[in-house]
Amino acid sequence: MGAKMIQRVLVANRGEIAIRIFHTLREMGIATVAVFTDEDEAAFHARSADQAYHVGNYLDIESLVDAARMTHADAVHPGYGFLAENAEFAKAVAEAGLILIGPREGTIRSMGDKLEAKQIMKNAGVPTLPTWERAPPADQFPILVKAVGGGGGKGMRRVETPDELDHALKAAARESGKAFGDDRVFIEKYIEKPRHVEIQILGDSHGSYVHLFERECSIQRRHQKIIEETPSPAIDPEKREAMGAAAVAAARAVGYLGAGTVEFILDRAGDFCFLEMNTRLQVEHPVTEWTTGTDLVREQIRIANGDRISFTQEDLRQTGHSIECRIYAEDPENEFRPATGSVEVYRPPDGPGIRLDSGIEEGSVIGFQYDPLLAKLITWGPDRDASIARMVRALHDFVLLGVRNNIDFLCRVVSSPAFRAGDIDTQFLERHSEFSEPEPERIPVEALVAASVGTSGGRSSAGTPTSPTFADVWQTRESWRNT
Repeated sequence: MGAKMIQRVLVANRGEIAIRIFHTLREMGIATVAVFTDEDEAAFHARSADQAYHVGNYLDIESLVDAARMTHADAVHPGYGFLAENAEFAKAVAEAGLILIGPREGTIRSMGDKLEAKQIMKNAGVPTLPTWERAPPADQFPILVKAVGGGGGKGMRRVETPDELDHALKAAARESGKAFGDDRVFIEKYIEKPRHVEIQILGDSHGSYVHLFERECSIQRRHQKIIEETPSPAIDPEKREAMGAAAVAAARAVGYLGAGTVEFILDRAGDFCFLEMNTRLQVEHPVTEWTTGTDLVREQIRIANGDRISFTQEDLRQTGHSIECRIYAEDPENEFRPATGSVEVYRPPDGPGIRLDSGIEEGSVIGFQYDPLLAKLITWGPDRDASIARMVRALHDFVLLGVRNNIDFLCRVVSSPAFRAGDIDTQFLERHSEFSEPEPERIPVEALVAASVGTSGGRSSAGTPTSPTFADVWQTRESWRNT
């Protein structure tokens, strides 16, 4: 870095992303500040920083800005989720004389409005999907009704016929108003069996822009990504160059500052159109880091410090293939309902080509207050087949007991012939409901644990027999493991 302006950073987030950011800050010699709520007082991230400061909640802008002032932070990193794409938060940070490690308020505001974002992209020559504010011609159905100010599938409705449109518009507006405080909706052309492919971009205050290639994000459930990879099996070098150029044009059109993502829809013919811009670091950023040899958090901090991006477009190369699986506290065999509990045994996989970004440890209590993401498992291999094989092995070796999770589900997905063939789109999981079906005569892991140790439980202080805990089992086991 040049002149060192940033010496202490408050991370306005929790869990694995807070810890991930702390790692890079420490490597750069920058002091770290965590924030925590009542529920997170004993959380791993709160004990992983140089300082920790109590806040009412992670959406309280005033409380977070006060925490930055009280801890003498120079800058604030919002991570992803919570306030990461909140223009009012960006404004408050700037007005407090602090540095936001992210894009400017105006960029966040304009890209958060999907209609405004589309118009900016059209003006920049970036391909966009047909959009209507009123009923489209009958031959354009099916269509999507979408929220102007939201995402994550909220306020979104697929409409098959003109007769269904009025009801869908009203229902989407109600949901959007409740979720985002903005009931505006619009109509967009629906693409059958699309791929969701995004391009990572960086921009600095010196007018430099680069893209770091694509990520395939088509494996989704209820519009939420669960498996990402790079390179995309659907993108050839010519398409990669065209999409990268479009993403850079999008970044330049809004004077983008920092790390962001331009998301595209890819149809069956291979044509791509702008979907939206995410004005933050993405959950799936590790796959890009691994295949390009970059640290995106480091680049974010350098850019916020006023430095140039540390490489040019010509410097960048992709090496090998990387896949990320999101480990959630949820029950795939019970409609993916969020799960709660205490992490009794936590033995993540290791070995060459494996990375784990995690926000938990043994003893972590998983509640219902926050997103159920527990960890991200990332693998790298010299090619896609090798990366898949490594992911299958890593998921099989992953032991996480005490809270229901989707590890077995993920293993079934990445092991499947359809995934291995790269025959994927955003409806992949809808077509393959068998991945979430209960296994025949599946025995609960608790029963397996108890059976594996028989009557080897200890005794209470009163001398009565006690059942072994998961941790007891792990410490005393010889060859047992969760399969």
